[in-house]
Amino acid sequence: MMMKKKQILVRADDLGYSKGVNYGIADALEGGIIQSVGVMANMPEAQKGLELIAGKNVCLGLHTNICLGKPLTDPKLIPSLVQENGEFKTSKTYRNSKVDFVNLEEVMLEIEAQYQRFVQLTGQKPDYLEGHAVMSENFFKGMEIVAKQHDCDYFSMSLTGAVQFRNSEVALLLESSKPDYDPKQVLKEIATRDFGQQIPILICHPGYLDDYLIKTSSLLEPRTLEVEMARDTKLKEELEKSGVEFITYRDFQ
Repeated sequence: MMMKKKQILVRADDLGYSKGVNYGIADALEGGIIQSVGVMANMPEAQKGLELIAGKNVCLGLHTNICLGKPLTDPKLIPSLVQENGEFKTSKTYRNSKVDFVNLEEVMLEIEAQYQRFVQLTGQKPDYLEGHAVMSENFFKGMEIVAKQHDCDYFSMSLTGAVQFRNSEVALLLESSKPDYDPKQVLKEIATRDFGQQIPILICHPGYLDDYLIKTSSLLEPRTLEVEMARDTKLKEELEKSGVEFITYRDFQ
């Protein structure tokens, strides 16, 4: 009897964040472990990032962003989301707030604008839609509504780690903030851990460090480690021989 393969999805977020992140993701894709990439459609480097990975058989998602850079919507129309300089409020602002200050109607305007920019840049609708860094119920609700309006699959965010995507239950894994993070070891542990009926999704942020990233992100060294993990073809071969199948969002029923 043929052994049932263990499906694992490894996702790269933040394409478009910066030049260093773009090149890191492009290199990470060479290994074949990562096959799903989230695009930050509002960022100036988004188009160049997509050009770097053009021609690769990659599942592309909209990594909706309301806490970095400038919005695509007129800042005057979305005051709950922006600073006085017209840029988004930072992720630290969201974390430090005791209330959900995101206005649903306003955030839907920006989500829609980023959806349209994604379609303009890629010539397709997103294979999935989810969000970057912000834990806001109104943000989540807005993404779900906009996704439904465009018949697009919304991948919900969760503090518990378990979410539903299409007809499958998913174990959402974000390990990069843990001490002594070793993404290669994490992936090996995921391959041997019993998730029951859940499909594990490991969220990664591969990238190389540049000035803009260093000034705006607290997640630095783990990005470079994840590039090396994703490029490790021997690791991929080892895990596939043990029964692992690396999948994308398109593989969900």
